[in-house]
Amino acid sequence: MAYIALATGFLLILIGLYGALTHSHILRMIVAFTVANTGVNLVLVGVGYMGGRTAPILDKAVEVSAAAQRIIDPLPQALVLTAIVIGLGVTALMLTYAYRLYVTRGTLDISRYTELKW
Repeated sequence: MAYIALATGFLLILIGLYGALTHSHILRMIVAFTVANTGVNLVLVGVGYMGGRTAPILDKAVEVSAAAQRIIDPLPQALVLTAIVIGLGVTALMLTYAYRLYVTRGTLDISRYTELKW
């Protein structure tokens, strides 16, 4: 199960990088970066998966000393949740910049922005 998540995650990363490097339209580049971000999150989930273990909830029925061998480490899940929030913020910022570029220049084609070329 974890191998499928890892393979899918790496495939999404490659698709996102390919899309970001080959397109000249800014919105398509933003979508490609978002796809790559989703792939990174999926890889983190796949790396943090441990088969045959349970959720890290301790109560009176579970002894604390024996629970260390039976529970999943919650740190990768917390990292993925944090990465999702950060990715959403970065995507919103990129879309805001794209909107401002469209308002000021009238186009989102990156090949038309030649002022900073040598």
